[in-house]
Amino acid sequence: MQHETHAGHAHGEDHAHHRDHAGHAHGEGHAHGIGKATWAMAAQATLHCLTGCAIGEVLGMVIGTALGWGNVPTMVLAIALAFFFGYSLTLRGVLRAGVDFRTAFRVALAADTLSIAVMELIDNGVIALWPSAMEAHLDDLLFWGALAISLVIAFVVTTPVNKWMIGRGKGHAVVHQYHH
Repeated sequence: MQHETHAGHAHGEDHAHHRDHAGHAHGEGHAHGIGKATWAMAAQATLHCLTGCAIGEVLGMVIGTALGWGNVPTMVLAIALAFFFGYSLTLRGVLRAGVDFRTAFRVALAADTLSIAVMELIDNGVIALWPSAMEAHLDDLLFWGALAISLVIAFVVTTPVNKWMIGRGKGHAVVHQYHH
């Protein structure tokens, strides 16, 4: 049985996602006004989203493969789970700050929706367009090579999006006000 290629994102980066959320060294400003976003903040926010993608997509691949699903349903499940886990990571951190669930949920949606959407679009697009990547097995170098390259491309494309959002007080800048 073929393992569905795309959904198996092994995003192994170290993510201290809420301790230094959005790339903050603990002294950087809390209010991310226009022009205060740094590339480090954007990279950390992007790595945070990559974490949710990793958890969701690996789980989606495992479930889809176990159920004998094809590439498309497995990919849909993996994307849905990527959003779920991406939001959950942010939600967990905001709830720890003592914020009520409804507010925390809104913050997670505001912080992560665009970032996860861009990451998933790029990542899945690269895998879908890469010749034979969708048919590769988990034990195939093509699977892991295409996956690694798709993640690098997704990170590179999503980081400027996060920088732009943080610089306007949106995205992960919204989350940060609840961390200190």
